[in-house]
Amino acid sequence: MYSLIGTCTLNDIDPRAYLDYVLIHVAEHKINRIDELLPWRVADKLHKPASPPNPGT
Repeated sequence: MYSLIGTCTLNDIDPRAYLDYVLIHVAEHKINRIDELLPWRVADKLHKPASPPNPGT
């Protein structure tokens, strides 16, 4: 779990969102293409939205 959380952090992904994504998609995913579910491969689908700038700053 520590490795998964660390990898998600390095890829700017929420670990829970990643785990949710994988658990939803893994059952229907072809086993020979399982590498497509690695964190850095799905990062573009799971990146945290940027916070809007604070107008008071």
